[in-house]
Amino acid sequence: MKIAIASGKGGTGKTLVSTNLFYSASKLGIPVTLVDCDAEEPNVTEFIRGAVRDTYAVKQKVPVIDVDACVFCGKCHDYCHYHAIVCLPPSGFIQVIEELCHDCGACMVACNYGAITEKDKLLGTIKTMEVNSHASIIEGRTEIGVFSPVSLIRQAIKRLNGDALVILDSPPGISCPFIATVESADFVVLVTEPTPFGLHDLELSVATLKYLGKPFGVIINKAGLGNRDVYEWLKQNDIPLLMEVPFDKKIARFYSEGRLIGEEDPGLNMQFAALLKKLGV
Repeated sequence: MKIAIASGKGGTGKTLVSTNLFYSASKLGIPVTLVDCDAEEPNVTEFIRGAVRDTYAVKQKVPVIDVDACVFCGKCHDYCHYHAIVCLPPSGFIQVIEELCHDCGACMVACNYGAITEKDKLLGTIKTMEVNSHASIIEGRTEIGVFSPVSLIRQAIKRLNGDALVILDSPPGISCPFIATVESADFVVLVTEPTPFGLHDLELSVATLKYLGKPFGVIINKAGLGNRDVYEWLKQNDIPLLMEVPFDKKIARFYSEGRLIGEEDPGLNMQFAALLKKLGV
């Protein structure tokens, strides 16, 4: 079973939920893998550490244009849907904007003069770590300057080994990285907070998941903060409230020190274990 932990905004507690679900599953002896799909700023390993088993480099092909062979016809520019090639025929100027390239190969198909070859560009790395005999972590980490982590996220998810439970720690928002994470999930847990911003972004996430046809439920983190608008909205829209994590200084302190709240508070660990059961794990 693949469970994605997601939200419409950052800072709601996705990593708090995913790491503590992982800890609870591991304690129950469930074979589990946690995939840190927030590849632009992964932080799962701030809370759970393991021995590195392997590291995999994710690359893509980008075009290299030989200006001596190029006739500046502009056909490669016309074929490039992503506007990654700038061509100014009157000036004899052509340049690849590597950050915009999507490795589609259209420019090579377009060129009739053999002026385009390809080179590898490093997008990031995927690291697999063993926590114990039945628990592991997969971390995707993009290189600085890479515009989109989508390829890295998909490659990280592909490296799963068929464990009984997979937890996907999603990037924030509802854009392409979010879609790349939740598209393979069997169930999505949305983490929100009882504030106007939390409700606004929860509405966007719910609309997106309904469009994708994904089943989902909601965890309210920092319960007791803000107002009751999120609770009323969930009730009005018949959306299941899976769990609440209280707004508590003790929890904030544990989290800020890189400690698992489930490990420090047995009562909270029991709640996460109950959540796993509720999700059918």
